[in-house]
Amino acid sequence: MAITREQVAVQPSLADGRTDERREREAREVVATGEAVPRGVRSAGILVLSLLAVVYTLYVGQELVLPIVLAVVLKLLLAPAMRVLHKQLRLPKALAAALLILVVFGAIAGVGFTASIPASGWIQRAPQSLPLLKEKVEALRRPLDVLQQGLQALENIAAANRHDGAGDIVTAKPASTLAGSLMTSTATILSRFFTTMVLLFFLLASGDRLLRGFVEVLPTFSGKRQAVAIAQEIETSITGYLVTITIMNAIVGVVTGFAMWASGLDTPLLWGATAFLLNFIPILGPLAGIVIFVVVGVLSLDWPWFALLPAGLYVLIHIAEGEMITPMLLAKRFTLNPVLVIVSLFFWHMLWGIPGALLAVPLLAMLKIISDRVEPLKPLGHIIGS
Repeated sequence: MAITREQVAVQPSLADGRTDERREREAREVVATGEAVPRGVRSAGILVLSLLAVVYTLYVGQELVLPIVLAVVLKLLLAPAMRVLHKQLRLPKALAAALLILVVFGAIAGVGFTASIPASGWIQRAPQSLPLLKEKVEALRRPLDVLQQGLQALENIAAANRHDGAGDIVTAKPASTLAGSLMTSTATILSRFFTTMVLLFFLLASGDRLLRGFVEVLPTFSGKRQAVAIAQEIETSITGYLVTITIMNAIVGVVTGFAMWASGLDTPLLWGATAFLLNFIPILGPLAGIVIFVVVGVLSLDWPWFALLPAGLYVLIHIAEGEMITPMLLAKRFTLNPVLVIVSLFFWHMLWGIPGALLAVPLLAMLKIISDRVEPLKPLGHIIGS
């Protein structure tokens, strides 16, 4: 029996039991529901969009998020002292928290105020120091010429703002853009400082209430146990890390101050405080310190050997601390991939500036601890710690 062309066209539809009309309806449903996109692609797209949303939120909401993160990290740093005041000395938590905040931030303010006086003197002498620096370091003549011309242009603009172009008559002018930016930055720093202190006080005074409430709302016992284990490991590891790093950086600051005084530099407190702060930023901080001490040595001491002595002493101190003592003390707690440390430094500095760079390593360590405890994130923890 002969088969017509129409029967041949209909056969594929009859083979799987579906008519052309049904095929069309299923195709419209696939397009409407998005089922044509593979599930893995959809998951990856959702993950990327979620990460972008988190980064955008962290950047836009830094006025709120940054003080919270700073307060949490400082709470971990002050946890051992808080336990001593509350459990051993029997002080109320609120009083112990207030005493800790007053002592810590009072010490920071005292050192900052003491170091700010010689620092402002160095900043004021910067334009006059460039010709001396050029004379001692001939190889830097061209870039220093450009820098001196820029400073001279700024001085000319400032002089033009002070005078109205007619004789020596001084007229009132609006504040310069630089002064306005400085005032705005100072107000922002003070606002974040106050917010951080308030949050830190309540975190120290409330103890573990927040964690206890979070654990209580988890639906399963295994989830509660896992949350408690993660919180305990974060507190133990990060507290140990922060305390160790702070003590070592303080020792580095003291030794650097004495070394700078012995090499002939004045204001050793300024250089000790500089070394202390820069050492909180891995890799990039010590590199910046080497540049600073080279410039200061060239400006203050005889060229070349005595001028390079401060930077050489700083390098020896950093090698002894950063390559031998601190790794030996922290190796049992955790190790971090140096490439990811650098990426984390740049990432958090891009989001939050200098405070972000200071928080980069603790935040990366927290992410590693959480990833090691959560089964789907274990590969990420392995990469961070490799």
